[in-house]
Amino acid sequence: MIRRLLPYLWEYRGRVVLALAFLVTAKLANIGVPLVMKRIVDGLSGPKQMLAVPAALLAAYALLRLSSTVFNELRDVVFVKVAQRAMRRIALEVFHHLHALSLRFHLERQTGGLTRDIERGTRGISTLLSFMVFSVLPTLLEISLVTGFLVYRFDVWFGVITIAALLVYIGLTFAISEWRTQHRRQMNELDSQANTKAIDSLLNYETVKYFGNESYEARRYDTNLAGYERAVVTSETSLGLLNAVQATVIATAVALLMWRAAEGIVAGNLTLGDLVMVNALLIQLYIPLNFLGVMYREIKQALTDMERMFKLLSENREVEDRPGAAPLAVKGGAIRFEHVDFGYDPERRILHDVSFEVPAGRKVAVVGASGSGKSTLARLLFRFYDVDAGRITIDGQDLRDVKQASVRAAIGVVPQDTVLFNDTIYYNIAYGRPEATREQVENAARVAHIADFIARLPGGWETTVGERGLKLSGGEKQRVSIARTVLKDPPILVFDEATSALDSRTEKSIQAELAEISRDRTTLVIAHRLSTIVDADEILVLDHGRIVERGSFRELLDADGRFAEMWRLQQEEGRAQDAAAAADAA
Repeated sequence: MIRRLLPYLWEYRGRVVLALAFLVTAKLANIGVPLVMKRIVDGLSGPKQMLAVPAALLAAYALLRLSSTVFNELRDVVFVKVAQRAMRRIALEVFHHLHALSLRFHLERQTGGLTRDIERGTRGISTLLSFMVFSVLPTLLEISLVTGFLVYRFDVWFGVITIAALLVYIGLTFAISEWRTQHRRQMNELDSQANTKAIDSLLNYETVKYFGNESYEARRYDTNLAGYERAVVTSETSLGLLNAVQATVIATAVALLMWRAAEGIVAGNLTLGDLVMVNALLIQLYIPLNFLGVMYREIKQALTDMERMFKLLSENREVEDRPGAAPLAVKGGAIRFEHVDFGYDPERRILHDVSFEVPAGRKVAVVGASGSGKSTLARLLFRFYDVDAGRITIDGQDLRDVKQASVRAAIGVVPQDTVLFNDTIYYNIAYGRPEATREQVENAARVAHIADFIARLPGGWETTVGERGLKLSGGEKQRVSIARTVLKDPPILVFDEATSALDSRTEKSIQAELAEISRDRTTLVIAHRLSTIVDADEILVLDHGRIVERGSFRELLDADGRFAEMWRLQQEEGRAQDAAAAADAA
């Protein structure tokens, strides 16, 4: 994962080098402080005691102290842009990648856990880079400088004790922190699960209320919280053990080094200033070293968080553009399905040898029972999936040979369940073509017969529609969807059971708008109510993934087959509903 970060850092290699230069300068100044302190102490003690503290030494001491702080701050200022830009680019890359993944991935994902993984992962990048540059590198550099100086200035035992203590300290820290990491992973998992449960429950607020299951949802949520609580308690207990072990190692090392320095003073080989210098060097060394465990834990945690986010980047794109794929060139928008086989799972085939054509500018409707594969045709046309056998073409071009973006740009859809963004009505209509002018957006609303409704709203065009558009009725949402599609102005239209969720009166009014916008466009209609497709040029009857009948509305009724049977059943249902409504009115 660190290797994956390097290309993002290389973009700002000048800043990285400058930050490292400031880092080295700050540490050299930091090491210089005890050396000047030794000179001052030696000058003020012993037989040749100074009568006054030399101003030059005090000025040097103050300057070194200031330099250490200033260069550390300069390092932070220079490097912050590198870290933030890396975070931004990786987060954007993950976002792009998620949108590029197949519909299959998004049908199986859990939104709450996914958003939490991305949030923690991007934060982990900042943590990793900050600790590596601001803590780990400075600590390692300071350890090297202090150890080398002690060996050079005194004797090898000072270096041996320092290095031995460091190895024991680092070994125990890494071993205990590795053991703690499994608890951190468990905490992440339970945290994601709890967040997923909470968001899923809130998104299905109405369903929870319908069945009075608030307490049941709270218990499910609390089960995950309880597991998270146990994992946190275990993690914090192990943290206490780690801190105690680290303190023991540091205290032992400091005592041994001070003992060696004291022996040198007694033997006359070292001065009091040397003792002060050794003590100051050790304090400067072990203060950052004391945070090595924290650094390691935070870095391990950052890597654990990044691991889940980078796992998203490793998800394979099920549908990808071929190398050198050209944009779709739309002339009339003629659609052909040629001997198409498809199944979401290899063991369960949905479509069997499906072949039909929607000529340019014509309307073809597909009907059939639930589960017959009607909506799958629309998904394949959008190339949310690739066919298992056969091919789909638009104006003779195989969809697998052209860019996906160009295919989707050529197709407009009005689905059964219109999902809107939690933003203004203007934003949701303009989403069909974000670069459109306000006049074009308002004109699209007039074509969809929703402009008057918008004008009557207290907030007008700036009225927010709520989560998934829940503040609007079904008919209002459909008209927003129609306006959005009108604004997109595609040569091919797909109506995926666009009115089946509406009442009869709303359906009839919206059906007129659909007929208006589909005029002279290639249109594929996936229908539930047969009365809405009377004007179709051809109707296909799908049953268990096979086309069992085809023809015009009148031809299929005259054939007295599956379509005619469906028509009779819907007519009977309609009469029964009318009778029930009349009885209620009476």
